[in-house]
Amino acid sequence: MNMNICITPLRLSAAFALAAAAIPALSFATRPADIDAPGHSADTAFTGGVSARAGSSGARPASPMSDGTGDPDSFGRSVQWLGLTDGEVDLLDDCTGDTFACQTLTPAPGVTNFSYSDLGHITLPARAAHSLLCYWFSPFLNITYGNDSAASVVAHLNYSPTVTIENPLLDDPSLIDPTTGLPFGGQLLTGMTSAQDFEIPLPAATHITERTRDSAVCIAGLISRDTLVRLFGLSDAQARDFFRHDMTLRLNVSGSAQYVDAATLYFGWRLVGD
Repeated sequence: MNMNICITPLRLSAAFALAAAAIPALSFATRPADIDAPGHSADTAFTGGVSARAGSSGARPASPMSDGTGDPDSFGRSVQWLGLTDGEVDLLDDCTGDTFACQTLTPAPGVTNFSYSDLGHITLPARAAHSLLCYWFSPFLNITYGNDSAASVVAHLNYSPTVTIENPLLDDPSLIDPTTGLPFGGQLLTGMTSAQDFEIPLPAATHITERTRDSAVCIAGLISRDTLVRLFGLSDAQARDFFRHDMTLRLNVSGSAQYVDAATLYFGWRLVGD
């Protein structure tokens, strides 16, 4: 992560319009939920227990039946480039005229919660991937923290991305989402190990701007056959069929801020698969 601190606020310019709709706000009083907890994210340590799958017609090494690779479904397969999108969230004193998802800041020391869905989306054709969807997530953040009081404070900003995956297989009302106890209704929600939480000490009467750039990549996958079976309760046959349908993936971001004068949170998001 590269970080620069300067006195003058600077907004990142962005060239992509996006659609925004509210999803439940994230309270500042509690840190974001553990997005690696079962039922929240596919991007967790692989626990094994899945037998090797049959190979494709193309030349490909055979996966050991003992699952010594940790991921027999994707073993030996080439990475496929599947799509790219992005989105932006602005936190401002006045959102008038802003063309991006924008949340009006609560005056300090109040806390501002924000939550937006479908900041960007990618639609994949049927059989775009064999058993795994993975991501590259690259946030570019420009945050101005401010303390007008006569005492020192600690400024906060956190955000947590999630992904809504729409797939016709999940339209079956008999399929129950174990994370909600309700039918999937055509979609599921999963997380990414890309949440960030910033805490910035601010002396009295201090305003600073931080510009940060970072990237994160998935390990076990955004969604995979194993995850669909182990975390979302699908049968092995249903998990296979999941990747035989077209699907749309929508990027959501929620978070909170305190002692923030302004912020531009820009997110680049790329999908790959096997």
